[in-house]
Amino acid sequence: MAGKSFIQRKAAKKKALSACQKRRNTRIAKTRARVEPVFASLEQLGGKGLRSIGLARATLQLNFKAATYNLRRLCSLITLGYKPAFSF
Repeated sequence: MAGKSFIQRKAAKKKALSACQKRRNTRIAKTRARVEPVFASLEQLGGKGLRSIGLARATLQLNFKAATYNLRRLCSLITLGYKPAFSF
């Protein structure tokens, strides 16, 4: 997918978007709506900025942040009444 732009189009001042551009924006918005809350919550955990030396430690820290996000998400889903695919 190199070379493709996934930035939504914006209407000009006095010109509406075409139907094709609206469909394209909708298609992009579906992906963004699923992904952006994940990145926002990771940003609340300190973002991607790391203070460590070495790729292995940096990878471990990011994995811990991802695991923390997944556990928080699991807890919120259980609170809402969803059953996990596994049991403890």
